[in-house]
Amino acid sequence: MTTPWGELALTRFPADPRDRLRAWDASDEYLLRHLADEEVVLSGTVVVVGDRWGALVTALAAHRPVQITDSFLSQEATRANIERAGVASGTVRLLTTQDPPPGRVDVLLVRVPKSLALLEDQLLRLAPSVHEGTVVVGTGMVKEIHTSTLQLFERILGPTRTSLAEKKARLVFCEPEPSLVRPDSPWPYGYALPDGIGAASGRTVVNHAGVFCADRLDIGTRFFLQHLPDSRGSQRIVDLGCGNGVVGTAVALANPEAEVLFVDESFQAVASAEGTYKANGVPGHAEFRVGDGLSGVPADSVDFVLTNPPFHSHQATTDATAWRMFTDARRTLRAGGELWVVGNRHLGYHVKLRKLFGNSQLVAGNPKFVVLKAVKRTSD
Repeated sequence: MTTPWGELALTRFPADPRDRLRAWDASDEYLLRHLADEEVVLSGTVVVVGDRWGALVTALAAHRPVQITDSFLSQEATRANIERAGVASGTVRLLTTQDPPPGRVDVLLVRVPKSLALLEDQLLRLAPSVHEGTVVVGTGMVKEIHTSTLQLFERILGPTRTSLAEKKARLVFCEPEPSLVRPDSPWPYGYALPDGIGAASGRTVVNHAGVFCADRLDIGTRFFLQHLPDSRGSQRIVDLGCGNGVVGTAVALANPEAEVLFVDESFQAVASAEGTYKANGVPGHAEFRVGDGLSGVPADSVDFVLTNPPFHSHQATTDATAWRMFTDARRTLRAGGELWVVGNRHLGYHVKLRKLFGNSQLVAGNPKFVVLKAVKRTSD
């Protein structure tokens, strides 16, 4: 990546030499170029929100920035990228969306996220730390910045305008008004599940901002909840890519003897899963882990892995995440253990499962979704 301060070698996480997706885009370049061309004073506390792979904080490391991210993978990519750039340990402060933000913010740089709710949550958290002299600049691709995005900046921080587009990227400029009367945060948001979905029927779901389908039960998960495995006894079960944890909670409700591990790379998601589990007073044992899939989970230690894999990485469509989830599942499952997957019918997950496990069974299907099961054979 070429920046006004030199060249940077950047990778996503986990690094894969076959991955053709870059660790930055035109919106990162546009923001850095603006800061240099306009000679923006980067003094005091510089906070970077939503830096996807650490490109911004790596480029601005000399100003000791604070990064705030919801993504474990983004945080790990940042660690690797700043180390590769020769940045001294501790120069860049890494925070999550669940951590308290700095008490004072002098420069606020925002990589506009896909989720408007996550943007709202983060601006409301940061607003008390912003003062009249704070420089606020957002950045994103044109297709990511909408009228509602600008209205959110204006409603929470102050008057907002946009730049002209360059390479399909755009900047957002905001002038903070500390006296602005801001709305109360609606997050976390809770609702009751509908009937007819098994053990989770009528139960409470807790959602932090940015979690997929935070205000309703998505139709894929609804279908999955109607066709979960009949788990009995003291089994170890993983809700992989747990989101708000409704699947793992449903399994725990149906089998109080189960030990359920909730895993997601989103800090907001794991906080939601823990909130959902506790809100329903589920008996038994659960563990909540933010991480890179099943990394750190011992081989041959799990009875069931349940997952609804994402097929997007930000704006890119890819099956790389699903493939890694399936591979992780095969490694961690005991002989006879089962991977259960729900996904859009057109994604063809049965082909991947047969390649990895040597088998794939259709448990249930409708015109849009399928629930598939793959068994780790004793001969593996």
